[in-house]
Amino acid sequence: MRGRVQLCAKDGFELSGYMAGPEDAAYGLVIVQEIFGLNTRIRDVADRFAAQGYKVVAPAMFDRIERGIEMGYSEEERLRGRESRTRMKDSETVADIEAAAVAPGTSRCGIVGYSLGACVAWLGATRTRVFQAACGWYGGGIAALRDEEPNCPALLHFGEQDTSVPMMDVEALRQARPEVEICVYPGARHGFGCDVRAPFSQVDYDLAQRRTPAFLDNYLG
Repeated sequence: MRGRVQLCAKDGFELSGYMAGPEDAAYGLVIVQEIFGLNTRIRDVADRFAAQGYKVVAPAMFDRIERGIEMGYSEEERLRGRESRTRMKDSETVADIEAAAVAPGTSRCGIVGYSLGACVAWLGATRTRVFQAACGWYGGGIAALRDEEPNCPALLHFGEQDTSVPMMDVEALRQARPEVEICVYPGARHGFGCDVRAPFSQVDYDLAQRRTPAFLDNYLG
């Protein structure tokens, strides 16, 4: 199946989402957007994971701010996305990803996030117990939350040349959370896993994309 769904958070708020994957999937997976909304790129990411057998849900994380935000990658849209991000509340964000986690109807669920979504995935790992594995790609705010202990295994991908996530932050995170698996990609920049942006690196994407399902299957199975 593939298409839009409605999700209901525990506070009663209803948000939209995109669902893809086989009805009889063994594992669920929540995919969390960048600051550009639940756009074509994130739906494509969901489809790619769905093709690997996961029942995937990508929640529209900006619905509490403005419904239907779906942007491209221009500078104007980046600034709009950053402004929307500042209006997000952690408690509501957690409620929304918890709603997404139950939507696949599977007994075990992972979470994967990109940039903003990586920080959300970290919150999913540290502030909920609904996920059995969490993975973040180039999450700039995770280091500031390094004192929070994950309740499930976590894998984090960072680009060595990511100006949004200095290597000193990655090292601080590594020191604070030795139990977290951290992968650094030499020469890679922020957004190296997004194939519609200039920083995209096919080699680094391929490696991170191989590592991610292997990690998920190890802890979801």
